[in-house]
Amino acid sequence: MFCRGGFFHLRRAGRHICHNRELSGLPPTLKTVIDLGVTGSDVKITGWVRSVRVQKRVAFAEVSDGSMPHGIQIVMSDPKMASKMSTGCSVEIAGQLADSPGHQQSKEVQATSVTVVGAADPESYPLQKKRHSLDFLREIGHLRPRSQTIGAVTRLRDCAEMGMHKFFHAYSFVRIHTPALTSNDCEGGGETFNVESSAIRHAATGFFDRKVNLTVSGQLHLEVFAGAFKRVYNFNPAFRAEPSQTGRHLSEFWMLEAECAFVNCLETLLNIEEQLVRSTTQYLIDNAAEDLEFFARDKSQLTQLVRRLVDKEAYPRITYTEAIDILQRSDPATFNVIPQWGQGLQSEHERYLAAKYFDGPVFVTDYPAAIKPFYMLPNPDGRTVACMDMLVPGPCELLGGSLRDHDYTRLKSRIDNLGFEKGTLDWYTDLRRFGSTPHGGFGMGFERYLQMLTGIESVRDIIPFPRHFGRCQY
Repeated sequence: MFCRGGFFHLRRAGRHICHNRELSGLPPTLKTVIDLGVTGSDVKITGWVRSVRVQKRVAFAEVSDGSMPHGIQIVMSDPKMASKMSTGCSVEIAGQLADSPGHQQSKEVQATSVTVVGAADPESYPLQKKRHSLDFLREIGHLRPRSQTIGAVTRLRDCAEMGMHKFFHAYSFVRIHTPALTSNDCEGGGETFNVESSAIRHAATGFFDRKVNLTVSGQLHLEVFAGAFKRVYNFNPAFRAEPSQTGRHLSEFWMLEAECAFVNCLETLLNIEEQLVRSTTQYLIDNAAEDLEFFARDKSQLTQLVRRLVDKEAYPRITYTEAIDILQRSDPATFNVIPQWGQGLQSEHERYLAAKYFDGPVFVTDYPAAIKPFYMLPNPDGRTVACMDMLVPGPCELLGGSLRDHDYTRLKSRIDNLGFEKGTLDWYTDLRRFGSTPHGGFGMGFERYLQMLTGIESVRDIIPFPRHFGRCQY
């Protein structure tokens, strides 16, 4: 009775509320004004000035608020109205919405009043209406969100995350908030940030009762919930203390990870990953086409790549052994490092496979066990494990995953042989003792996905506040 009379009623009311595009008291976004505004109606807009142009009898300004790729043009019939405006200042403008004769916008605002809310000194404001280098924008991280490039990246981040959540929820995955603080190193590489409280630095046991670090992956914790919820995923920050100065690595980045119980075929995971990339990319095409086009204007290969990502044709799938064969049959002068079976693929090898040989996404499966983490399921050949990487043009490795070893005795023996601190992973192996199932999962570097679609060379320009070796500015 309660659900039928109360909860369901609230749900219907909530659905009605969602139809209102703006909340009471909040000024409308420019996107709302453009999309829903009626020509000739009175409007009040707020935002930041991108440019001001004063002529003898009229003045123009472009105002942006981040809600859409371009700003809205403000027309001031009295040039004096623009006297206090400058690039970078925040404004509140009242006026009338009018059809715009310009080809880049459908509407403009004919201003009746202009109020400068927050001034910006034109002599010292570093952003002007011109293309700034990404290196320069990185030096003014507190202001770079106002640039067109970072604005477009930010909207794509928001839209891509929404697309990923929609995909997982459509297939009954449950989102799990895995912890940032952990006593485990999932990858076993030791590239972790140790956590210490300065308040009790000299206490005998420290803040926690054991060594704690920032997580490099939420995989092991997801496996816990995959023992109860069957299909789970997370979308969390991850931290790796890699002393790398390349544009491919960050010390703090965002990871999308998923785990599925009752899965005993690697092909199933590949199908999920492929559909995730297809679905999310299609969602961006449907909801953020202008921002995608912003990056593809001078890069036709990006348009071709996006089409390939959503095309119905299956992504190529090869084994690691086949990949080594392809690489070894290429021109020997192609690579600085000679590809050899048993060695990890270098970035130049991955780039050759994705960007040149396959000219698009490709799965590489069944890597040698010796170069992969302890938790991967051994293949019957005894030399390889049931794992995969998805390689793509640009960032190279986009996705990585495997079937997980669900055999208690074998997994326990491998952990002991690798020299993990005794007892630290007992809880993990314990999962194999109580209702264990064949299962598997994968992780995607979120910034790398966007790096692929935008063609931006450095992942530092994909994340709002980049943290990397030698740099934590804010």
